Amino acid sequence: MLCFAVTFATCEMQTSSLHIALVGNPNSGKTSLFNALTGLNQKVGNFPGVTVDKKTGFIELETDLTAELIDLPGTYSLYPRRADEWVAYKVLMNADEDIQADLILLVVDASNLKRNLLFCSQIIDLKRPVVVALTMNDLAASKGIKIDIAGLEAELGVPVVAVNPRKNKGLPQLKKILAQTARQVHKKPLRDFIDNKNLASYSIESVQQLYPELSDYAAVHYLINHEHFPLDAVMQNRIEQIEIDNKFNPTKTQAEEVMQRYQRIKQIMQQNVVEPDPLEKKLFTEKMDNLLLHRTWGYLILLAVLFLLFQSIFWLARFPMDGIEWSFKQLSGYLSTSLPEAWWSDLTINGLVAGLSGIMVFVPQIMILFGLITILEDSGYMARISFLSDKLMRKVGLNGKSVMPMISGFACAVPAIMTTRNIENRKERLLTILVTPLMSCSARLPVYTILISLVIDDKYYFGFLSLQGLVMMGLYLLGTVMALIVSYVLKGFIKLKEKSFFILELPTYRAPRWKNVGITMIEKARIFVFDAGKIIMIISLALWFLSAYGPGSRMEQTENKYAVLIQQHPAQKDSLQKHLSSEKLQNSYAGILGKTIEPVIKPLGYDWKIGIALITSFAAREVFVGTMATLYSVEESDDSTLREKLQAAKREDGTKVYTLATALSLMVFYVLAMQCMSTLAVVKRETRSWKWPVIQFSYMTILAYSTSLLVYWLFR
Repeated sequence: MLCFAVTFATCEMQTSSLHIALVGNPNSGKTSLFNALTGLNQKVGNFPGVTVDKKTGFIELETDLTAELIDLPGTYSLYPRRADEWVAYKVLMNADEDIQADLILLVVDASNLKRNLLFCSQIIDLKRPVVVALTMNDLAASKGIKIDIAGLEAELGVPVVAVNPRKNKGLPQLKKILAQTARQVHKKPLRDFIDNKNLASYSIESVQQLYPELSDYAAVHYLINHEHFPLDAVMQNRIEQIEIDNKFNPTKTQAEEVMQRYQRIKQIMQQNVVEPDPLEKKLFTEKMDNLLLHRTWGYLILLAVLFLLFQSIFWLARFPMDGIEWSFKQLSGYLSTSLPEAWWSDLTINGLVAGLSGIMVFVPQIMILFGLITILEDSGYMARISFLSDKLMRKVGLNGKSVMPMISGFACAVPAIMTTRNIENRKERLLTILVTPLMSCSARLPVYTILISLVIDDKYYFGFLSLQGLVMMGLYLLGTVMALIVSYVLKGFIKLKEKSFFILELPTYRAPRWKNVGITMIEKARIFVFDAGKIIMIISLALWFLSAYGPGSRMEQTENKYAVLIQQHPAQKDSLQKHLSSEKLQNSYAGILGKTIEPVIKPLGYDWKIGIALITSFAAREVFVGTMATLYSVEESDDSTLREKLQAAKREDGTKVYTLATALSLMVFYVLAMQCMSTLAVVKRETRSWKWPVIQFSYMTILAYSTSLLVYWLFR
């Protein structure tokens, strides 16, 4: 029998004996409070059996009392629809076999009190130990809202503590109240928030005969959702029979409950909350929304914001990138003259330093991209982008909630795909997962940058419009447009029919938290350097070996051939040495691999070296730059930059490798191709099948090849 009884130890409670569930509406300040309470003492995993993030941390309530804080997914009520809402629901109902919460810390947004009190009142009626943390008090004050906290506490029957996680205000008092509640100093409310017995009296009493420890309201949820609780077959059948015998109607019961709760909430608000006259002057947020969500100006402003975003990547990153490139050029030159001729010198210069330069030179652009995206999120504008895009999204089988994962895909497809969990409609979620990798992630940025710099002139129109920035924006728009087209096509093949809802809370506009922006930029740079960088370095070093060595007979024949030629023509030694390096590269293991796939990629304008880069890019797209740096460093041992080496690259017939047609074809290929093993792995995890990753990989590869072929033949 599932037991709802909650027991607490005495003062001797130890670290692992007290578990606190942190719950609240989305955008209520729950994450800020979690971070403020736990600090760096956090860990992230998954809730058992589901692909929903689980954040836990430890807080010291008193010197002898430490508790584990479990951050549950945000939800608006105790009637779940999404997978993450079901996770929170089962923990709150004590129906999760793996996670048992002794105490509930409920976050309530003071600036949206009426809406938040619905969820709050439902939890109170479960008759579990609850402490309410009242957040957003400064925002409520700016709106002219005044709350009688003592009166509110008396009406709810549970402790209410005003906190400001951003400024660490009220946290000591909150910890004290949590400790007192854990020690049963604060008792559970004696009466229900509403008379739940009136909702279905006979049905509730029948369920309570099976489970006497249930509150009236918990019994209602047993009637509605018992199929989702870990009950044996006998109990499931008994509850089902109770529903039939009493003609229990879940939909009618839920509607009546919500109506009664809002009637009581209205009374509480009238007695304990002073709100400004609705006819007063509109708030700044409302005025801004009149402009930014305008049916004409809103879209023009959105395009302007995106344009500035991509222009800034070039404007702001130009000088630091040039400085990093110059520094590595000087380092390579210094090492070339200082180190003795040995295999380890070659490995250091052409493997280690060349690979490292391919990583570090793009750090400024990645930091700028993530910094600007964080500013958009912090300011509240990112949610407006979702709102503006809903109408367009619905035409292609998606909805406005698909926009956030797709925009997140500009950073990385892996976490973006994981954020699709908040899309209730299964078809729309699956479509979003399938098209999100078409959004140009930050891993593609180094590829775009190096190729654009090779074939696009560094021109400015009207003194501020960068041609290179426009091309960059065009690549990002290409991925977005293709994602919409693919979604429109695929929606006819995916036969899942569910009602689709788009409910979005628009946060108020705020000044960005510059500390948060700075931390994000540094963190993303660190992840790129140490996570992606490790892969790049490993592949760069492996490529150096594959490029420097080959089948013994072939390499030996090549060296002997040029040794004779140099002996015969000593005056041409330098030229012959370059030809020797080039021919050795072609006969190396890497060269043999590239030559093998060259017939397949030749119609796209690619040579065998690009072919090697396409293969290594499946580990991580940004490896393309490191691969080219290694290949050309092995072939040409001089101190010129990678950009200079690529510009000078020639085919066997003497023509340039990186023409406009080839570079554009290659950029389009990287926009559309699925070259990320991590993304395929997370798609399999989210869809729980290999079917969809295979479909995704297949359609993206075909789309990339055919579109790149078309681009090459148009511009050649």
